[in-house]
Amino acid sequence: MRYWLFKSEPDTWGWPAQVTKGDAGEEWDGVRNYQARNFMREMRLGDLGFFYHSQSDKAVVGIVEVIKEAHPDSSTEDPRWECVDIKALRPFLQPVTLAMIKSDPRLAEMPLVKSPRLSVQPVAKDEWDIICAMGKTKS
Repeated sequence: MRYWLFKSEPDTWGWPAQVTKGDAGEEWDGVRNYQARNFMREMRLGDLGFFYHSQSDKAVVGIVEVIKEAHPDSSTEDPRWECVDIKALRPFLQPVTLAMIKSDPRLAEMPLVKSPRLSVQPVAKDEWDIICAMGKTKS
């Protein structure tokens, strides 16, 4: 299993919208960055991800699961772009803010800290465990 982080603007697609999709989940569409697309191509069924509110909140707010591997993005006719489907698993009891992440030296090498603009990014297992503990949820 691998771990990921999915960034979304809460006003466009926030955690509550993801939760309403239930077990059917939703495409993580609209990604137009080659590196982020390539990360989605690496994802496998059952991989877990952090759902991160960017812009105003700047916080990890929940955990999602990959329920469909990379496939053509339905929001475009351009065959270069692919996406995965994810479903919400559980919220964090306490959002883990970007400030909290940046203040922990064990997380200094995270892509979220080093490449904050990337909308889909990998998370190392030790980083996953640290952030889950901060959010008071089980990994």
